[in-house]
Formats: sequence, C-alpha cells, structure tokens
Amino acid sequence: MTFEQLRTFLWVARLGGFRKASDRLHLSQPAVSTRIATLEDELDTKLFDRGPGGLLLTKQGQQLLGYAEQLLYVEEEIKHRVANPAETEGLFRIGASETIAQAWLPSFLQAFNVSYPRVNIDLTVDISMNLRAAILERQLDLAFLMGPVSEYSVKNVELPKFDIHWYKSKQLGAVDLSTIPIISYSKQTRPYRELTSELARRVGPKSRVFCSASLSASLKMIAAGIAVGPYPRVLAAHHLSADEIEEFSPGFMLPPLEFTASYLAEPRSVLVETGAEIARDIAQEWHQTQRC
Repeated sequence: MTFEQLRTFLWVARLGGFRKASDRLHLSQPAVSTRIATLEDELDTKLFDRGPGGLLLTKQGQQLLGYAEQLLYVEEEIKHRVANPAETEGLFRIGASETIAQAWLPSFLQAFNVSYPRVNIDLTVDISMNLRAAILERQLDLAFLMGPVSEYSVKNVELPKFDIHWYKSKQLGAVDLSTIPIISYSKQTRPYRELTSELARRVGPKSRVFCSASLSASLKMIAAGIAVGPYPRVLAAHHLSADEIEEFSPGFMLPPLEFTASYLAEPRSVLVETGAEIARDIAQEWHQTQRC
C-alpha cells in the first residue's frame, strides 16, 4: 500500500468517479482504475460499489477513507514543517475576478513563483459566481473573488476591500441618474444587486441600468459618454490618467467590494493554504501603497 494509492482512493471517493479523479490527479483513467484495483487486491476487500448516481463507498471503503484522510493530513504536515517549498511540483489552479486581476494579481504571481518555482499555474479570470462554482466543483484550487463563499467546506481568507467611486466622461456636464444609463457589474453579482436596490430607493423606476461581465468594456462606455457607473479606482486608472473620465458624486455612495481568498478546506493542501496567505500579504501591501 502506497501514499499514491491512498491519495487516488481519496479523490475517487470524494469526486465519486474514476474520470473526475483522473482529471484532478492528471492521470489517465486506466491508471486510476489500476491503482484502485491494486489497493483492493492488497486489502482483499471491495472498496466501491457502483450505484445509480455513480460510485458508492462500501463499509470497508468508508473505514479506509477515515484512515486515508489522517495519513494524507500527516503528509501535508510534513510538507509544511520539513519539506523545501522550492522542490514542490504540480499544477496550481487559480481563479481571480477582473478587479483582482487588474490590481495585485501580477504581484501575487511573482511572489508565489519565488516561493514555488517548480509549480505550474493555470489561471482563470471570471466573474465571482463562476469562480465560486468552480471551487465547489473542485475545478479550481484557490479563487480570489467577491466573498465569502457561504459553504461549510470552504475556507475564506479575508482580503482588503475596494472602495467604490462614481465615474463619468469628462465631456459630460451635470449628471441626472434618471436620464443617463448607469452601467454596472454582471447581474449575477452583489454590486449589481446593491446598485439597483439603491437606485430604486433614490431615483425610482426611471433609472436604467446596463450590466456587463467585462469591466474594461464598461469603463470604455463610461469614457465614451454612453453611461456613468460605480467602480473601484484601480479599474478606472487608465482612463483617469488619459484624462477621459472623472469622479463625481451622485449624492450617495455604495459599500466597498469585499473579497476573499477561498478554497476547499478538505483534503488539506499546504500549497493552497500558503497561496492564500501569500495573497493576503500581497493584497495588504498593494492596498497600503495605494493609500500613500
């Protein structure tokens, strides 16, 4: 019996199938099947039954799962306490919202690469709703998103908030929110819900709200005078420096955007935990420099 067999067994059990486990472990499906078959032969017992919804653990499989989790937890502790991070290898799947991607994500990737020079990174930039789903489906190891993710299985590391500012084209005069469109984040996001709620209370049914998952496209629309909108300053930096847009006050402000570094807490991964800690430190440094 080997750690690799137990790790394979754990992922087949957690994901409920050989194909999903092979994707997660970057192995062929026959290799995963062979490891499980060898493990069952060595233990002389059946670990899985095939049910209508996929693989199910047998009683013996349930017992082994507990032991496997304990052994692999100890392995992660050894990596954390003893191993040299520079020798760690593998694939680290990271997701980030566009706000983070345009702020401190490059600095995070640079710092992470210094600590883990032999780890390959697969980066996804998407809206927070999709990143949340990818974390829960184990398609990402770590996500920087508008959080927290309210699932018992998810660990959320709080990141610094982004203040929201209102922007309009330099060519626009006074802004009447009942006549000019307001552009915001995608409909499936918290900023959109908070904006539409506030507009309904303050402006009424005359307000028109556009939405876009592309924040860069939204700022271009604001620069063109098509709409106005509330965004973090980091997203508007290019257009501000080009003297295309300016901040203005519509008479109310929206709450800051809250972000977390979120990941599944089990099975434990020192690589993921350390990645979240690096992200927190880099984000705090970046926000501190923005205040200076």
